Amino acid sequence: MAQTDFDYGTAQAVREASIDAVKDGGGVPLAVSIYADRAHLRDSLREDAQAAGFRMGHIGDMADLLSDTVQPLCDVILVDCPVGGGAVLAALARLDMRAARGGAQLVVSTSVAALDSVFACLDQSGSQILVDPTRSERVIALGHILAKMPGMRLRELDEEDRLTLLRLTEQVGQIAARLERLSGMEVAPGRGADGGAFRFESPAPAFSGVEEDSSSERLVRAARPPLPDPRLVRRIIRQRQLRARFFDGELFADPVWDMLLDLSAARVEHTRVSVTSLCIASGVPPTTALRWISQMKDAGLVERVEDETDKRRAFITLTDKATDAMARFFAEVGKEAGRLV
Repeated sequence: MAQTDFDYGTAQAVREASIDAVKDGGGVPLAVSIYADRAHLRDSLREDAQAAGFRMGHIGDMADLLSDTVQPLCDVILVDCPVGGGAVLAALARLDMRAARGGAQLVVSTSVAALDSVFACLDQSGSQILVDPTRSERVIALGHILAKMPGMRLRELDEEDRLTLLRLTEQVGQIAARLERLSGMEVAPGRGADGGAFRFESPAPAFSGVEEDSSSERLVRAARPPLPDPRLVRRIIRQRQLRARFFDGELFADPVWDMLLDLSAARVEHTRVSVTSLCIASGVPPTTALRWISQMKDAGLVERVEDETDKRRAFITLTDKATDAMARFFAEVGKEAGRLV
């Protein structure tokens, strides 16, 4: 399967979904504004958005975001920000706040080098962040926006269905990448086809750790066993990584567990974990990791913590509920190991 076929096949599917959603909702197509310094990227974004049935709003470079003239917000805002300079990041933060207040959907693509800075700026609107995305991933990000429109069935899915669909999306992307390699198409080093930028909203936490009652929660936390020695957790992580030397790593893909292990060790070590570091710990491409981090946040497993000394940085940490669950898990594992001796 050639990349072009996959791009435009995906765009056509998104376009059909857009037309159906507009018909069901009785409205007009969503309007899109585009901000990107690279002219060829602006053109491809415009082509894909038009092919998907969106109306075109303002199209310009990043200087338009920095100007004193405030551009009217469209329904969807696509921004390409591969380099995070101070003025650009400040403009992104303002745009994020405006999008949150106006209900606009924000999609920002960036690079691994600028991910931490961009992530720190986007904490209001629930934006989608794509890291070095392929054209297909950008199109699928538009599809995620359409999934929120009236008439689409995504909101009818329960939590189990959402997670299943999330995994299926990744598998489809992996199959496409394999077909491309077999066809002689080059895949960028360090990247995988992760199926795009879906971040499904969770109607209720898919988590069964501590009871919600505040008084009982305090009692349970007081009796919580300690987290294990971080050296043990780091050994487990290294052993999990070692499998990739002997087996296909995709056979053991479990990014959520790898991130929980990394965050558990960091909590005991009293170290802070950046979003870039956590993406690396996940063992999957950054865009995939970001999607799972969002799912973990919706499930009450992790939370975002701002840097008190530098507002341009933010970190990811375990919630108290997740810490309770990890501590009890390792305590139970220790009991089982003791019974075997």
